[in-house]
Amino acid sequence: MANGGVISRAVGGVMARLAGTSTFQRVGPKVAPAVDKVAFTITGGRWTVSDTVLPVVVLTATGAKSGAPRTVPLAALQYGEDFVVVGSNFGREHHPAWSANLLAHPDARLAFRGEEFPVHAELLDDAGKSEVWPLLVAQWPLFDQYAEQSGRDLRVFALRRRRRSVI
Repeated sequence: MANGGVISRAVGGVMARLAGTSTFQRVGPKVAPAVDKVAFTITGGRWTVSDTVLPVVVLTATGAKSGAPRTVPLAALQYGEDFVVVGSNFGREHHPAWSANLLAHPDARLAFRGEEFPVHAELLDDAGKSEVWPLLVAQWPLFDQYAEQSGRDLRVFALRRRRRSVI
């Protein structure tokens, strides 16, 4: 957890239990990202409410259809200097819009705990996904439940930091 304090652990435990309920899966997709965006803005990009449960990045990608910037907070696994995100969509039947945006426009921006940087999204193949899936589930066990509920192959992306050229 980002903030290891007693309050964060308590809130995180409650949120983790609630996230697996059918009520949360109906309401959460609308409420959680909105609350996280507000917290992210208020703290200057250093914290979201979901950070009490697991690390959260804020992705800004280009809309697949609109071409406009689209910003969304996402649960993430830090993997070296890169991040891995899962298109679980809270276990719903369809892929989240942000995953279609990354397929159409893989170059994006990521904000994490006060730092913002460019990334390139790579949809992981079966081998890459099987390498990181146990780490993802160890961090957020509900990913297995979401995969089963959704009835689809969840998209898993590596968000790789783009390096600036010295030339």
